[in-house]
Parts: sequence; structure tokens; C-alpha cells
Amino acid sequence: MHFNRFGLAFDYPDNWSVDTDDSQDRYAAVTIYSPEGGFWSVSGHAAGGDPAELTQAVLAQMRKDYQDLDSEPAADEVAGHSLTGFDLNFYCLDLTNTAQVRTLEAHGAIYLIICQAEDREWERVSPVFAAMTTSFIASLPDEATDD
Repeated sequence: MHFNRFGLAFDYPDNWSVDTDDSQDRYAAVTIYSPEGGFWSVSGHAAGGDPAELTQAVLAQMRKDYQDLDSEPAADEVAGHSLTGFDLNFYCLDLTNTAQVRTLEAHGAIYLIICQAEDREWERVSPVFAAMTTSFIASLPDEATDD
């Protein structure tokens, strides 16, 4: 399937469900849920802010929700773009969970990408999350032609 709304475009599996949020033109967000409950989410935010503040805000909220949260700074290179943020591990309903929080500055915006799943599902869906992230980045307009 292909999602293309709010200036956010990417491919995702056809048996996954979509939830969208256009928060009164402040930012747009879309979350894609796997049949087992894992999710991948992307939101677009206005340029000019500090991408680290977005990831820090997510980390702070996760620490409130999960007192045994482990976090590590992380960075990825995807399709020539640097993504920075955190890898997270925590317990939820007595199950271990993994999450990744990343930001990307591109095309005059800051994008926040979050994916999360219970660890047994994570092994299966993390390559799908990576493919969705790559698809999203590939859909961004070429910065050189955006004048």
C-alpha cells in the first residue's frame, strides 16, 4: 500500500492499519499498526526547531510511563540522510519491548519517526519498519530542486 497525505508519503504492508492526525495545521502525523500491535509513526514539524528537543520530549514521556526504561543514544544513515535519537527497551504488561525514536531534518522540516513492538514481534517487524523509513525518505523531494 502507499500512503500520501499531509506531505508524508511512504509504502507500508497492505494488512497493516492506518491512523492519521492533522493537528490543526501545526503538524501532521500518521501511525501504521501491524496486525500484532507494533507500530511505525512519522510526524512532520516546522523547520527551525531543535530536533533533539523532539527526541528528548519523547524520551521524557517514556520515562514517565515506564520507570525501568533503558535508553541509548543512536544514529542511522538512511539513503544519504542522518537520523538521530534513541533506542529504548522497557517492560509493558510483563513483556519486553523495543522502540526507536529518530529525527530527520530534510526538505525544510523536521520529521519524528517512532517505531515500537513487543520484542518477539520486533524480530519480525523491524525490517518492515526499516523499509518504511527508507520508503519515506526516498519520497522526500530532492533538496537541490526545492527552491
